[in-house]
Amino acid sequence: MDKSKIKKYKDSLLEEKSLLEKDLETVGKKNPDNPADWEATTPEENIDNADRNNVADEINDYENNMAILKQLESRLCEVNKALEKIEKGTYGKCEISGELIEEDRLNANPAARTCKKHINEKI
Repeated sequence: MDKSKIKKYKDSLLEEKSLLEKDLETVGKKNPDNPADWEATTPEENIDNADRNNVADEINDYENNMAILKQLESRLCEVNKALEKIEKGTYGKCEISGELIEEDRLNANPAARTCKKHINEKI
């Protein structure tokens, strides 16, 4: 793959990474013990003094944040792996067959790890 295409995908991945991190900040915070990990934000209210409806709402919000955070964090991991591959010079190769990943697939998902032939196989 030529350098101009790789730069295009890298720019796209960096933009997506920035957006994902902003989205993650709306539902969580970085784990102080592991900055690569994110934690869902917890209810700020003192549960002992709160009424039951508020507690239920806070728990529901926390569970929603956990679900959203998990999806965003998973995608951020995929984007980071693709950026690492660019740095190592292995970007754009199927992790199963070693063949080049189709350009239309990379245009749709710059973090794709497999070619179309292996899209449904586990890595």
